[in-house]
Amino acid sequence: MPNNTRKALVVLSGGQDSTTCLYWALREFGAANVEAVTFDYGQRHRVELDAARKVAAMAGVRQTVLPIDTFAAIGGNALTDDAITPEAGARDDGDAALPNTFVPGRNLVFLSFAAAFAYTRGIEHVVTGVAQTDYSGYPDCRENTLKALELTLRLGMDSRVTLHTPLMFMSKAETVHLAQQVGAMEALAWSHTCYNGEVPPCGHCASCELRAKGFDEAGVIDPLLLRSQGA
Repeated sequence: MPNNTRKALVVLSGGQDSTTCLYWALREFGAANVEAVTFDYGQRHRVELDAARKVAAMAGVRQTVLPIDTFAAIGGNALTDDAITPEAGARDDGDAALPNTFVPGRNLVFLSFAAAFAYTRGIEHVVTGVAQTDYSGYPDCRENTLKALELTLRLGMDSRVTLHTPLMFMSKAETVHLAQQVGAMEALAWSHTCYNGEVPPCGHCASCELRAKGFDEAGVIDPLLLRSQGA
């Protein structure tokens, strides 16, 4: 049974992982105690902002969109710089170099703003879809990074904020099964993952390939593809 005495804020990008985490939060905290925050950071795949609004509406939660234009001003990565094309194809686990879709400091900034937003609303639980098992090995998705950030936020705001990372050690296939368990599959049909911002998804960028691999290994048809194909 959900603990209705607690409230949670979900960082909702509109992608597969954050959509799954939103429905996880609904199960864990109760629908009346969950809201979402989405960041408009000048991302190339801006269609994900529409996806986030759609998913939040389907889940019946309040959503706030916060603008952060600094990442676009900094540039240097494929998600905020139009001059850089996102790398195609999934990467090898042994590849030490970070992909050009890595936005330095993104999750650190997002979660700091999310924690501040939660603080002003008396919310002590912040949920994010980061995963240490992500193919890219983004350093701001690792458990030790999130634990250090949680401590920093608690000290810096004299708060009891807790960062929840339900997907931290899950494979993509396991996140698909979790989505089924928490009732997120219908909403996943409206989620967006493609780094190129294409609808239907391009199918060849690293994010598309990772999503496809996860559904394939889970033995589940991606509801997004079914919707895109008019099935």
